[in-house]
Amino acid sequence: MPDGGNLSIGTANAFLDDEYAAAQADLLPGEYVTISITYTGSGMARDVLGRVFEPFFTTKEQGKGTGLGLSMVFGFVKQSDGHVTIYSEVGRGTTVKLYLPRAGGLPEKAADPVPHNQPTDRDECILVVEDDADVRTLAVVLMSDLGYNVFEAGDGTAAMSILERERHIDLLFTDVILPSGMNGEAIADAAPAHHPNIKVMYMSGFTQDALIHQGKLSNDVVLLHKPFRLADLANKLRQALDGPPAADASTIV
Repeated sequence: MPDGGNLSIGTANAFLDDEYAAAQADLLPGEYVTISITYTGSGMARDVLGRVFEPFFTTKEQGKGTGLGLSMVFGFVKQSDGHVTIYSEVGRGTTVKLYLPRAGGLPEKAADPVPHNQPTDRDECILVVEDDADVRTLAVVLMSDLGYNVFEAGDGTAAMSILERERHIDLLFTDVILPSGMNGEAIADAAPAHHPNIKVMYMSGFTQDALIHQGKLSNDVVLLHKPFRLADLANKLRQALDGPPAADASTIV
């Protein structure tokens, strides 16, 4: 942050299930404690993100850095049987999330409030707005498997076109930060003019505390963190769909 900015540090509990652990290298399912570090700034492009844990890799000028910082973090976390993820938006900032095994044994995991493999038969329609094509496709496939009707858009302009064209949309599921000048908050503000009873749910790779601290969200929105599990998606969808409409909800900022 050469010109200053915001730094947020948060902690939380997390459960990494068999499905998530199987997709990672040398990760055991179970209870973890997370430490999330979020900072505003230039952010990182996708090609840089793919190399950040490599020893001696750096984007800094010669003599300005060794490129050992994140590789040392990666080594420390792996030595502790943990896990680390990085989410970044160019021009917006970065979140580094460390998952460390909970001390004192692994307590039993409570059952998911909504079985993630239970399809819905309510004929509900969702608009997904996400600029990352891979994340958007994953969300659309999972929601379709859960029995929802799904539209998709890659930015605010495409989302508004769908909102204006379609007669029935129950839920706007949008990334907080989007390209082309129209973010998730702006779409949520405009959506009730076309669908008065629409509900809103956000997703982001940044933590909720960091988004609140930066003034991008209030503390009571329905927010799903990326990357997400199918069970978490199913549960958050029901929380949002069963809540008050966006036009009446205090959760819409």
